[in-house]
Amino acid sequence: MSDMEDATSGHVIEESLSEALSKRYLAYALSTITSRALPDVRDGLKPVQRRILYAMRELKLNPESSFRKCAKIVGEVMGNYHPHGDSAIYDALVRLAQGFSVRYPLVDGQGNFGNIDGDSAAAMRYTESRMSEAARLLLEGLDENAVDFRDTYDEKDTEPVVLPAGFPNLLANGATGIAVGMATNIPPHNVAEVIDAALLLIDEPETSTEALLKVMPGPDFPTGGIIVEDQASILEAYKTGRGGFRVRSKWHIEKQEKSDWVTIAAEDAGEASLGNTWQIVVTEIPFQVQKSKLIERLAELIEQKKAPLLADVQDESAEDIRVVIRPRTRNTDPNILMESLFKLSDLENRISLNMNVLDRGAPKVMGLRDVLDAFLRHRQSVVVRRGQFRLDKIEHRLEVLGGYLIAYLNLDEVIRIIREEDHPKAQLMETFSLTDVQAEAILNMRLRALRKLEEMEIRTEHEKLEKERKSLQTFLRSPARQWRKVASELGEVRKHFAPDSELGRRRAQFGEMTDIDPDAATEALTPKEALTVVLSSKGWIRALKGHGQDLGKMKFKEGDSLGFASEVWSTDKLLLMASDGRAFTLAADKLPGGRGQGEPIRLTIELDESHDIVAMFALLPERKRLLASDAGFGFITKEADLVSARKAGKAVLNPPKGSKLVLARIAKGDHIAVVGTNRKLLIFETAELPEMGKGKGVKLQTYKDAKLKDASVFEGDEGFAWTDTSGRSRVFSDWQEWSGKRAAAGKVVPKGFPRSGRIAPD
Repeated sequence: MSDMEDATSGHVIEESLSEALSKRYLAYALSTITSRALPDVRDGLKPVQRRILYAMRELKLNPESSFRKCAKIVGEVMGNYHPHGDSAIYDALVRLAQGFSVRYPLVDGQGNFGNIDGDSAAAMRYTESRMSEAARLLLEGLDENAVDFRDTYDEKDTEPVVLPAGFPNLLANGATGIAVGMATNIPPHNVAEVIDAALLLIDEPETSTEALLKVMPGPDFPTGGIIVEDQASILEAYKTGRGGFRVRSKWHIEKQEKSDWVTIAAEDAGEASLGNTWQIVVTEIPFQVQKSKLIERLAELIEQKKAPLLADVQDESAEDIRVVIRPRTRNTDPNILMESLFKLSDLENRISLNMNVLDRGAPKVMGLRDVLDAFLRHRQSVVVRRGQFRLDKIEHRLEVLGGYLIAYLNLDEVIRIIREEDHPKAQLMETFSLTDVQAEAILNMRLRALRKLEEMEIRTEHEKLEKERKSLQTFLRSPARQWRKVASELGEVRKHFAPDSELGRRRAQFGEMTDIDPDAATEALTPKEALTVVLSSKGWIRALKGHGQDLGKMKFKEGDSLGFASEVWSTDKLLLMASDGRAFTLAADKLPGGRGQGEPIRLTIELDESHDIVAMFALLPERKRLLASDAGFGFITKEADLVSARKAGKAVLNPPKGSKLVLARIAKGDHIAVVGTNRKLLIFETAELPEMGKGKGVKLQTYKDAKLKDASVFEGDEGFAWTDTSGRSRVFSDWQEWSGKRAAAGKVVPKGFPRSGRIAPD
């Protein structure tokens, strides 16, 4: 065996590469989840945040102390507790000090700690900090064995596993983090409201989430804003631990006596902008939105002409936010303007809720009740441990006082033993039956204390401690008293965050979504021009300017011809019905121009080559259409139900297998005429046909070896009409002979009915 083999003998592990990688990746993932990304449900802190606060406590940087350089604090944290980069530690410290990032700052910063515009903080050598009063509440009880401690990374010191957490910091300040395969995002809440919910849960452990939300209605963001999420969604989010909240900027209208500004590109709006007498002022923006990027986005909307009602935006913020939004015209509806901006910018933002936290060291998504219950169980453990710590101190003091009393009653003999005996401690223990603690306390007593050693004082203190010991023993045996203690302490903490104080007042308000269509803003300022939309039989579409076009002179590609033509306005929505039963919606002003042959319709909509367009018309929301398949099934629907913003369209009529949609006629009248390829005509009342949003429909006419050819809706008093081969309309008054019930077979068409079988041309 070679020397190398001797050196490696016993140190080589045979293991497949995939197994080795999976083990090590799992270890890395668990380390990231538990030691970096997810907060503990008990104190709401990640390890780096907890270590920062503990290091500041060890440096005695209390709220009333003087500030210390952040570089000193970061060095202390990195050297003693957190063996990671200084930038990661400083970034965490900075965030704890930013009043726009956390609802209740845990660090009191002095210097440049960044701003809501997204500017970063100054270097750590320039900034100073100390703990805030909220941080003191989180740390209170560490000297009383309130929590467990563990060795630091170098085993030279110890650090707390979790902080005592005098208030529910997880919900108060929230948390964000991305681990391996999971993430957390918890918005901040109002401490007073969260404590009220916790107290309600103490009084009534079976309290439902609905009841909790009556005292804690939702998040409370440091930057304010208006929460417009509906109550059902909020309840579901807090029940499951997953959901989100839509937050809008807070704004108001500010009147102006005289406007001296001129809107850029006012000519494009078709109206001069001088003389505007109002402007919109935004005073609060959604949480985690950078104001500078918001302003940039609004400016882009103006430049790209995507916000037709917006003329100008200016940032006039100082300490408070003041973003001025100016309309293009004074006749603009401010609500429509803001609705359009909510849709296009971060003036409205969605804050997600994913309460993925560490509970007993394991990641878990918890609902509101579970989070509060875990915090309360932690607080119960803290008060019990602090009570036991105090009891142990009392026991020790009572033991010492017992020794002092013996020494007082036998003072001369005690002095003699100490002066003359070689082993005074052992002699004292033997002579007076003292414990080791008592003998040690007597020997450590200073001479000056002898003159103060009076029996009455000793007995008074002894009696007082005996009474306190009995009270503590009763407390430690009674869960009911423990919960009363937890509730009492939370009540005292609530006073620090009183809702009537500047720190404790609710900043985010609740509102409702306004029933305004933001598309109305665009439509209102779109120039209304006459257009003639032409769709060829092979699917090429174009929009010619003007009405009354001579379509007979139009040119098409070789082998192509006119399919459909519709006179519309540029503000209209164009509806296309495909043979597979889908409806597509196009904006008339977005169609290709009339020069050239147009563009293939399949570039705009997702339509398979095996299907064709069977109808094209301008949208009138309240107008009704008769939709029917060649299998003889159909129904009536409103055109509003055909609208779709998707490129794939909207499935409206579901034709039976092997059939297709063949018509989408205007449904205006009290009778429906249906004709099949077998040239049999059936007329029945419109009331027999249901009005539906989508579906297969009902049978219109029964066929044998035939299909539906055409159908129309007409007024019985006016008579049944069809269009002959020369394009003239013929009215047939004696139609009652073909009248019957829906789904009947019908009779052969009357004399003079078109050989094509069509009642009217497309």
